[in-house]
Amino acid sequence: MLPLTEVSAGKEVIIKTVNGGCGARSKLLALGIIPGTKVKIVSNGFGPCRLKVRGYEVVIGRGLAEKILVTENFQTE
Repeated sequence: MLPLTEVSAGKEVIIKTVNGGCGARSKLLALGIIPGTKVKIVSNGFGPCRLKVRGYEVVIGRGLAEKILVTENFQTE
């Protein structure tokens, strides 16, 4: 697993876990970013991370993106 901030633009990943407090988890839940969700990285440069989640584009700050751990392995466990 690696933080979302380390994934290149154009890749698809699966959210595995969120390392954050109640506030961070609540905000991500409201955006549809929950464990098991497939996400496409639209842009991930020096600014905010732009993601495509469940057909919508969302933008989150790098601090919040750092708390999201993802995997590129699409096999079921």
